[in-house]
Formats: sequence, C-alpha cells, structure tokens
Amino acid sequence: METTLPNRRASVGVLIGLAMLTAAFSGEAQACAICFSGLTVTPGQKLDAADQVVLAAPLPGGQFRVVEVIKGGDTVGDVITEPGLAVPLAKAVMSVDGLTAGDEIAATPDENPLLVLRDRVSEKWTAMGTMNADHAAWLRQLAQTKHGGSLPRPTWPQMSLTASYLTEAEWRDRIALVASQLESNDPLVAEIAYGELARAPYATMRLIRSEIDAEKVRAWLADPRLASRHPAYTLLLGITGGAGDALDLERQIDAAMQKRDNVNLSAMLAADLELRGNARVGWLETTFLTDRQRSLQEVQAALLALSVHGGAADTLPRTRIVEAYRAFIAARPKMAGFVAMELADWEAWEATPDYVAIIRANAVKDPGERFAILSYLQRSPRTTADAAVTQQQ
Repeated sequence: METTLPNRRASVGVLIGLAMLTAAFSGEAQACAICFSGLTVTPGQKLDAADQVVLAAPLPGGQFRVVEVIKGGDTVGDVITEPGLAVPLAKAVMSVDGLTAGDEIAATPDENPLLVLRDRVSEKWTAMGTMNADHAAWLRQLAQTKHGGSLPRPTWPQMSLTASYLTEAEWRDRIALVASQLESNDPLVAEIAYGELARAPYATMRLIRSEIDAEKVRAWLADPRLASRHPAYTLLLGITGGAGDALDLERQIDAAMQKRDNVNLSAMLAADLELRGNARVGWLETTFLTDRQRSLQEVQAALLALSVHGGAADTLPRTRIVEAYRAFIAARPKMAGFVAMELADWEAWEATPDYVAIIRANAVKDPGERFAILSYLQRSPRTTADAAVTQQQ
C-alpha cells in the first residue's frame, strides 16, 4: 500500500496559530534553555512587568515611606498604605510540580528598606525583600534597559510563555549591569543578578567574558550553598575558563556518565563544547546521540547542549550541529521529532529527505513529535521535490 505525505493543506489552522504565536514574540533574543525553563518568574521579570517600583521604609501602623523611586511616578516621601504588606520569608520557585520553597532570603527589614512593586492588573503592592538603598541607582539602570521599542512591556502569562522579551540590544545593556552584581553581598541584589544571567541568551552571556574572573566562577561552583545556581555558573566557566577547566569538566562528565547522574549534565556538556570547540561535537555525537546504551535523559542533555550552541551560532558552526542532529535522526528515528522544530527555526532544510522517509515509514508514533516533523515539512521548500524522489525509489 502506498504511503503518501499528508496534504500540505492539512493542519493549516494549527500551523497558522503557531505562526501567530511565533510572530507575537519575534525580535526577541531567546533565553538559554539550560538555565531557564520558562516556568520560573524571576525578580527581574517582575521588575519589568511592574508599573511602580520603589524602596520603602516601614512606618508605624503598617505604612511605608518611599525612600527611593526605581520606576513609576512616585515621589520620595510618599506614604504607601497596603494592609498585610510583609517581607517574604522565602522565595517561591515555580517548578513543573507547582510552587516549591526555595532558598531562604534575608528578609528582616532592620535598616534596609523593602523593595516593593505594583502593577495595573493586581492594583496591589507586593514586597520582594529588603535591599540596601545604596543599590537603588543600579536597580534603576537595570529597569531602564527595557527601552520599550517594538516589543511590549511583558504581563502575566507572557513572562512564562516566552523566556525573553528583550531585544538583543537591550540584553547587551542588561548583561553588563548584571555582571557587576553576581553574588553581591546584598542577597536580593545577588538574586536579581543571577536571575537575569540565567535567562539571558547564551550568545549574550559571552559578552561578559572579560568582566568575570574565572577564579570567582570556580569558587561559586565549589560553594554548596549555590548549588541551584550551578547551571549558569557552569556555562560561565566554559566562557571564562581555560585548558585546566576543560580537563576538570571532562572528569566530571565521565563521573556523571558512570553514575548515570544527569544533574547539570547539559551545562557541563555545553561548557565543554565552548572550551574545546568544533572537534568535540563528534565525540558528543558518538557518545550520546548515536550510542543506544545512553538513557533518554543523557540524550536530552546532549541535545540541549548542542541546541544552546546552535542558537548562538558562534563558537560552533551551526552546519556542524545540524550534521549531528541528522546523525541523531538516523540513529534514533523514533525520536526524530525532538529536533524538528529547532531545525525548522534554523531553516536547516537539508534534513527534509530524512523526515520525508520517516513519515513514509510511519516511524514516529508520538503525536507531538509527529506534529513537529509535519510542521517542519510544511515549512520546508524542499518537501515536494524530496517526496517525489522518495516516491520513485
């Protein structure tokens, strides 16, 4: 029985919907997927989404006096009245399992004012924690890096639908400010700085190479209290480190593979690729992508590491990453949909015959993966020609 490609008109409504969603966020620099899941709303995102942001000192009777204006039309000396406004005892982190408790924040007012914000939607002041007023100028600069331009001010749920709503130019301004405050002695400043680093596009992270001492990064990675921040700091080590760090990463990767430990594996692989360059892609391809002994989690970690570099298209040629993806498709046809949308975003149409053959063979059963492949083929200008060639074989 002859198997044919689905009609190119099929699923057009869904495809148009996806195109509209993509267009809504066009022009953005996309966040590094290793550090940022899109499910977490960082303090920096809350700062961008708010209409009013101030530092305010507590007064008797549950009121607060504005001591610094970060954003909005407030004036120093204004009094905020918000029943129940309190300092959060711990930050809440959104995970795939819901809200979970995060690292403790030093949040007793003492002599430091509260960082409080308000937006048009909630019409309510909320406190993010305490911050020394000496950091007000830095925070104002950070808020001003969202210039406006063609992209709208983010609102919920856009903050979690798209990892980044800043333009490349805005990210360049922001990352320079963030670099100076990583692991600041003010806990909330350090949290804000790390949150912005973690969601910055990988190519943008490279811009602070000359501003970050690799020795500092090594110290952060050695600190067990900063375990939750290891993914971004591991990437920073790849950007700022040297040959010795490459050897250390190799040992860590080998140990992780022996223990089947996937924690931070994608970040280590991406840092390893950064330090060793194009020659290391072949090793990753044969060790993870085409080795049938590797677990799904290990394969996903390797694909994520390649994805980050492919998005940056700098240290590693994207053409080489596409070759690795095609080797993955050939070795694991049932998982071929994992990379389909990314190949489409890169307009890497050389994978078209691979996907035509997979659809004809009905090799992919998962509806989501199959949809991703069909979406790729819908967009590929080579689909009709390659389908005709396959038909004749």
